[in-house]
Amino acid sequence: MKVLVACEFSGIVREAFKAKGHDAWSCDLLPTEIPGQHIQGDVLQILNDGWDLMLAFPPCTHLCVSGAAWFEQKRKDGRQQEGIDFFMKFTKTNIPKTVIENPVGIMSTIYRKPDQIIQPWQFGHPESKATCLWLKGLPALIPTKICEPVWHENLTSKGKRTGKNHKRWENQTATGQNKLPPSADRWKLRSITYQGIAEAFATQYTAFINSGMPVPEWENLFIGLDITEKEITLPACMKIG
Repeated sequence: MKVLVACEFSGIVREAFKAKGHDAWSCDLLPTEIPGQHIQGDVLQILNDGWDLMLAFPPCTHLCVSGAAWFEQKRKDGRQQEGIDFFMKFTKTNIPKTVIENPVGIMSTIYRKPDQIIQPWQFGHPESKATCLWLKGLPALIPTKICEPVWHENLTSKGKRTGKNHKRWENQTATGQNKLPPSADRWKLRSITYQGIAEAFATQYTAFINSGMPVPEWENLFIGLDITEKEITLPACMKIG
């Protein structure tokens, strides 16, 4: 299967599909961080190159709710509209099977509600980052490993112990904010796909496509599956590659 991973510089999703035997390519304006099949350039120029499956990760900087405080300025100077227009290009391709990924943001209103919202803690990473998936010709992902938030000791603003503890995710501060400090490459670090999610994309989409089933029939296989267990036992049809 010929797979395009659009707007990926890390190579993580591309390599997950390569491990399943696919002809997988990533494309981004940045060079790839993992050596492999990568096209450095404008992904819009290759959307019609005969792909069977596309996973698109368009930039969310001007679209996600975490940047809502700057929306007014971004609307005025056109940055938000540029982000919207770029996102929408991926909704209009002729590629038969596509998933578009973005954090919770304005595209749920401007385009349509996502088909699924996933979290890294559903795929083996004890972190929180609500991520929307818009699907075409593909089923919803099934969680693979549920994690729980961990206990942390509360500290005062001066770093003194309070004697009180509370649960939070590994990527959160005591106030629930992301731990990554402001930096020039913060956007880049936050955009990298979690390994567990990349492997779920590759394993589950490969199994689905190999099955030849329509989406409703495939999703019926998982009715009654307990996805609250920490270690989720997936059906035999997922055990591939």
